[in-house]
Amino acid sequence: MESLWAPWRMEYIKGESPNECIFCLKSRPEEDRERMVLFRGEYSFVIINRYPYTNGHLMVAPFRHTVNLGDFTDAELIEIHRLVGLSCDVLKDCVNPDGFNVGLNIGRVAGAGIDDHLHYHIVPRWSGDTNFMPVLADVRVVPQHLEETYEQLRAAFERFKNRA
Repeated sequence: MESLWAPWRMEYIKGESPNECIFCLKSRPEEDRERMVLFRGEYSFVIINRYPYTNGHLMVAPFRHTVNLGDFTDAELIEIHRLVGLSCDVLKDCVNPDGFNVGLNIGRVAGAGIDDHLHYHIVPRWSGDTNFMPVLADVRVVPQHLEETYEQLRAAFERFKNRA
């Protein structure tokens, strides 16, 4: 029998969570690498999901702590949408997916793990990317370490930043 090694999942499995909102980080750019922030705009940012569904699973969140779409200004909404598009372009360049799932989970009953700070999920998908692991073992296999993914995507965001 072979083992699957995914030590970054232990925090999630144990239910450990930070005392503060993981998306409230506007005034702390010095923590971007540690927090896996890939790109910062004026109103929002792109971050790697530490508990990804697939390799390259990103999130776009506003700096402002709210979950109500009606609270955002037009400028905030436009930038968030542009960063979602930029994230898709970067992922196409780096991991060559066949498609994407892009969306919001608003409220705990809708699947939001963090339900008080709005964030979009960008999940790259490949033809045939569902295998026996989720069905038989309730496990997803992510083939690339998060640190390696971060370095690859951070460089790509730097190349694509003029599109933001």
